Amino acid sequence: MSRRRRTGEGTDEVPSAHTEPVEKEIRHTTHALVIGPYLKESAAERKTGGPVPAARSPAARLDEAVGLAAAIDLEIVGADTVSLSQIRPATYIGTGKAEEIAARVKENAVDLVMMDCALSPVQQRNLEKEFGAKVIDRTGLILEIFGRRARTREGSLQVELAHLAYQRSRLVRSWTHLERQRGGFGFLGGPGETQIETDRRLIQERITRIEQELEGVKKTRGLHRKSRRDVPYPIVALVGYTNAGKSTLFNRLTKAEVLAKDMLFATLDPTLRAIKLPHGARAMLSDTVGFISDLPTMLVSAFRATLEEVMEADVVLHVRDIAHDDTEAQGEDVRGILRDLGIDPDNHIRLVEVWNKLDLLDEHAREKLLNTAHLRQPDAQPFVISAITGEGIDVLLEGIEKRLAVGRSELAVTIPAEDGQGLHWLYENAEILSRKTGKTGDAKLVIRVAPEKLAQLQRHFPDAKAPVEKKPRSRKPK
Repeated sequence: MSRRRRTGEGTDEVPSAHTEPVEKEIRHTTHALVIGPYLKESAAERKTGGPVPAARSPAARLDEAVGLAAAIDLEIVGADTVSLSQIRPATYIGTGKAEEIAARVKENAVDLVMMDCALSPVQQRNLEKEFGAKVIDRTGLILEIFGRRARTREGSLQVELAHLAYQRSRLVRSWTHLERQRGGFGFLGGPGETQIETDRRLIQERITRIEQELEGVKKTRGLHRKSRRDVPYPIVALVGYTNAGKSTLFNRLTKAEVLAKDMLFATLDPTLRAIKLPHGARAMLSDTVGFISDLPTMLVSAFRATLEEVMEADVVLHVRDIAHDDTEAQGEDVRGILRDLGIDPDNHIRLVEVWNKLDLLDEHAREKLLNTAHLRQPDAQPFVISAITGEGIDVLLEGIEKRLAVGRSELAVTIPAEDGQGLHWLYENAEILSRKTGKTGDAKLVIRVAPEKLAQLQRHFPDAKAPVEKKPRSRKPK
C-alpha cells in the first residue's frame, strides 16, 4: 500500500519502499531504441537564416541522447542518427524512415522509442501507430529524468508544473486521458494503466495551485536573501552544462557531500552552503540544476524560483567540462540560457569561466589549454582546475575574493590591546588583509569592508583611514 502526502487541497501518491524496486525492474526491462533525427547542416542554416554557432556533430548529439536515456536506467538496444533535409509535419522524419525504424522496433522487440527532438502531439501519435511502441521526445525524457531526481518539496513542485504544462499541450488531438503519475511522471507506462480521467480545466486548476505554492517558495527565498544581505553574505552561484562537475566542485569548496556522479542531471534540487575565502570572509555558494541544449522552455519557466538564486548572485561561476569534445557548444548553450535570465555572459567581473576536469587531459593537451587560457584578456581569463584533485582551487578562491572585493573599501585600523570586543567585531564584519602587533600590544590591521558595512565601521572606528601605500625605493645614481 503506497504512502500518501498532502499537496495543497488534495493528495497524490508517492511510491513506497515496496514499489520502488518494482519501478526499477520495469525500467531495466524496458528495451529502448534511441533515434537522433537531425537536420543536415545546410538545412539547419536555411531554418535559422545563417550559420549555426558551435554546432555539434550528429554523433555527439546522439551520444548525449543515449546518456539521457541511460540516466533513468533504460535498457538501450540501439541508437541511430537519421539525417533530414527537412522536418515532415506528420511524422517529423518522413514515411520511408518511419517504416525502416518500425521494422527495427519489431525485430528487436523494442518497447520504447526515444526521439531526440521536440515532437508535436500529432507527430508523436502517428509515430506510435507506425512503430507499434511507446514514443517519447527529448522534452518528455528530460521531464521524466527530473521527475525521478527531485527530492525536495520545491523540486517536485517545479517538475510537476513543467510536466503539467507539457501534458496540457499533449491534449490537443492526442489523447484525452493522462496516466497516473508513478515513480516519475508516467511516460514509460502504456495506455490503459490505471488512467485518471482529466481535462484542461483540472490541469489548469492544479497548475494554479502549484504556482501559488511556488509563489510562497519565492517569498521564502526572498526572505532568506534579505537575511543574508543583512548579515551580509555575498552569493556565488555555480552554473554549467549538466555533468560539467559542478557538484564535485561544490563539495570541494564546501567540504559537503552533495550527490556527485558521472551522469546527466545528478543534481536537481538547489543546495546552499557557506565557503571561507582566503582572507577569512565568508560567502554563500549555490549549486544549481545543470543546463542542457534545447532545455524545454517550460522547465526554465518552472525553475525560475530556483534560478533567481543565480540571477541575484554577486559572482556566477560558469563551470565547463573542458575535456569534453563539445565543450564550446556546451558553453554557448549555457551562455544562451544566462542571456535569457538577464545575465550578461560578457560581464567578466560577475561571470567567471571555470575550466574543469584538467585531470582528464594528457600533458600535451594540458599545456595547450593553459596557453589558450593565458592568451585571453586578463579580466576574461578562465580559472583552470580539477575539482577531483583540487588543482587550481586556491587560485580560484583568490579570484572569487578579488571579484567580490570590487566596490569594497580598504582601510587601516589600529585596535588598542584592551579592545578585544572591537577586534572581534572586525573579524566578524570585515576581511582582514593583514595584521601586525606592536610592542604595546596594539593591533594594526588593513581590512576590506563591504559598502553596506562602511558607515557602521566608521561609527565604531572613527580613526579608520585609507592604508598608506609603500613607495618603491628609488636607487641613487652611481
